[in-house]
Amino acid sequence: MKQILVIGSLNMDCVIDVPVMPKAGETISGTGLALIPGGKGANQAYAVGKLGGRVGMIGAVGQDAHGEALLENLCSVGVDVSGVGVIKGVPTGQAYITVDANGENSIIILAGTNGRVDRGMIDRNLSLLEACDIVILQLEIPVDTVEYAKNLAVNMGKTVILDPAPAVAGLPDRFWQGVDYVKPNETELAILTGKEIQTREDLLAGARVMLEKGVKNVLVSLGGKGCLLVTGEREAFFAANRVKAVDTTAAGDCFTAAFGLALSQGRSVDEAIGLGQRASAIAVTRKGAQTSIPAMREVEEFCPLSGEEEN
Repeated sequence: MKQILVIGSLNMDCVIDVPVMPKAGETISGTGLALIPGGKGANQAYAVGKLGGRVGMIGAVGQDAHGEALLENLCSVGVDVSGVGVIKGVPTGQAYITVDANGENSIIILAGTNGRVDRGMIDRNLSLLEACDIVILQLEIPVDTVEYAKNLAVNMGKTVILDPAPAVAGLPDRFWQGVDYVKPNETELAILTGKEIQTREDLLAGARVMLEKGVKNVLVSLGGKGCLLVTGEREAFFAANRVKAVDTTAAGDCFTAAFGLALSQGRSVDEAIGLGQRASAIAVTRKGAQTSIPAMREVEEFCPLSGEEEN
């Protein structure tokens, strides 16, 4: 099994359950509150570890209780956290997440120490980058750092997977060149390409734009509708597994992690997508970020619902 390195964010999630999403100017009553380890980078590293992969992480936390809890949680599933710096005087990143009765969420992020993940931190942990085979990146740390790490990984011949969230408009084509797999959702694809996404043809056109920018393979996640793979050679749609969704937080991170893990095991792209879909289908049936991630045994035993229930 190959080694995976995740470079990205660590957040403590403050999750608030609500009956419906509040509108502008509206005050509503929440029904629950929980502090759950999160952050897109940490979610992905945790998921790889819990699914049985070999994984390390580069990122940063504060010298506070949230940082300690995040590191402890990653270590509990075997993640190598030697590349996670502890920064004095800066709070650990935080995310405030509202989850409605249908399992949909909205998120506000406070960067904290995630904003301090810079080129110097990558250079200080260059041995981790050299030792890995697959690098997973997101956009919750500075874009300049992501591009720097991506370029190093590409030059070293690593497989690069980029989850472009939160999406940033107007990134230059050089940012995307050499990325092996980019995994936007529909909204992120629209932001990245500047194109309206409403139909399947719009999705295909948007994916082709990303290919023109230098990405080798585009995976567009479509939630309960499945996902779309677009490469220079083919276009393929993969239907979603039917489940009863409770909370979609970290479902995309779970997919990305399981996809990367499958590649590290030598599985085909189609098999990797299938593993990602099964893992993320389980994740949406549970509350929270890292608390929703399944173990590999659960993924192997997973059976989707029949009938009318959908995620």
